[in-house]
Formats: sequence, structure tokens, C-alpha cells
Amino acid sequence: MKGIILAGGNGTRLYPMTLGVSKQLLPVGGKPLIYYPLSTLMSAGIRDILIISTPSDLPRFQSVFGSGESFGLSLSYAAQAQPHGIAEAFIIAREFICEEPVTLILGDNVFFGDGLSQRIQAVIEEQPVSGATVFGSRVDHPERFGVLGFEGNTVISVTEKPEFPASKYAVTGLYLFDSKVVGYAKTLMPSARGELEITDLLTRYLEQHMLQVELLSLGNAWFDTGTQDSLSEADRFITALQQQQGICVGCIEEIALRNRWINIDMIREKIKDYPSNVYIDYLRSLVVEGLRVE
Repeated sequence: MKGIILAGGNGTRLYPMTLGVSKQLLPVGGKPLIYYPLSTLMSAGIRDILIISTPSDLPRFQSVFGSGESFGLSLSYAAQAQPHGIAEAFIIAREFICEEPVTLILGDNVFFGDGLSQRIQAVIEEQPVSGATVFGSRVDHPERFGVLGFEGNTVISVTEKPEFPASKYAVTGLYLFDSKVVGYAKTLMPSARGELEITDLLTRYLEQHMLQVELLSLGNAWFDTGTQDSLSEADRFITALQQQQGICVGCIEEIALRNRWINIDMIREKIKDYPSNVYIDYLRSLVVEGLRVE
């Protein structure tokens, strides 16, 4: 399974914070926002990852992550010249996908919950040769999102920002697709807002009876941080959780260590020249507890 992080867009809803920086590099809980979707893929065991962003922002992500080797990853990069929709990511990534299944996560989405990583990994392992899986979450204002419609427990529709939502379950920014996704994406027509809509792509799979839906339990948290309010809400949630429990949510070095993709010596070498701060001190605690962690 390969992974894609779509970290494009101009961040206009976050103006003026995004005048000089990609919204996916804004701080949430003491680390860049993109750490969270990256950690979600890593926790699910995905190491071969493509980051898609704007031509101007790509160099910034490359300076942050490089080849990914220091995190036990293989990272590559591709540009989305204009924000022409989520589904365009699969056309951009066609050579990267190369007849393999793929997981796409949006670069401004934060997921957290007990057992959530294991559940995502289980879905990936059970993903059939043909089909797609989308994760849904109950929300207060479904009209702001793509919305799932149900007949009993069966999903029957996926609608983008409907005036009258069919349910309170929104499509989150986490999707699993088979290798046919590139061909389906190429057949999509732009919507009225000029985008290749992910909901149209999901509808193609639904029409073929090849769309599965996984609903996040009420104990799981999902943040789509596209607005200032939702970005602040995610920051408060992650910060409070870390302070109360002494953990570091979205620590990609810790995930890589626990997956045995890197070792303690690699972390020790990485942080030796950094001054003390909350994140570095947490990594130093991993070094001190190295034998127990490994």
C-alpha cells in the first residue's frame, strides 16, 4: 500500500496566517500540521509516501523531510499547479501509484483516538483487490462537507456540501483506493467550482457497488483544520492532551522507532545539536528510555 498526502491549496480561509507559509506547516500542538496526517499513514504501516503541494510550497516540505530516510520513509514530491480538486491528486500521482492500492489523506486533517491506528491498519490489510473505502465521522454541520446518505446500514449516496444533508455523517479526509482510481479520476468532469470532486470519484465506486464505509466511533477525534476556528480547536485539543497525559501526539520519530524503521542512535544523532524545547525533550526521553522502547 502506498500513501499520498495532499498538502496543496492556497489557504485563503486562513488569511493572513498563510501569506508566507503553507497552512500544512502552521503549528498545531507544537509541531507542523502535516506531522499529523503523516503520522496517521506511518501508524498504519505505510512507508512509501508522495507529498503533493503547490510549486512554491514543495521546497519547504522537502527542506523539512528530505528523502524521509531519517524517519525510515521513502518520500517523493509532486506539484499541483492549481487547486483543481482532491481527485486530481490521483492523476498527478499516476506514475507513483503504478498499479498499486493507495491511501490518500489530506494534509490539514488530524485524526486521534484509542485504537484508531490499528483499525485503519486492519482496513488496509483487508482492502480487497477491487474497491474503495472511505472513513466517515458524525459532525454538527454536515452541510460544510461531503455527506454520506444511508438506507439502513448501507451507504447509498455521497454528496458534496448539500443544502439538505442526508445524514450527519461527513466524509473525512482519509480514503483507500485500488489501482483503478487513476482511470476513474481521468473520467471525471470538473464541478461548477472547477474542481475534480472526491465525492464524484466515490460515487463512481458506489455505482459499481465497490465502496465501503468505515464510521469513526464517538471516542475518535477528527479535525478538518481549514478554518481559523477549527485550527485553533485542534491545537487546544492536542496541547491539552499532551500536557495532561505526558504524550506527544503525531511524533513521527517515535512512530518510526516503534515500527522499527529507525533506531535510538538515529534519534540521538538527529537531536544532539538542538536546544531544549518540549518536542526535543520528548525525543530525548525516548533516548533515555531506549532499551524499554525497543
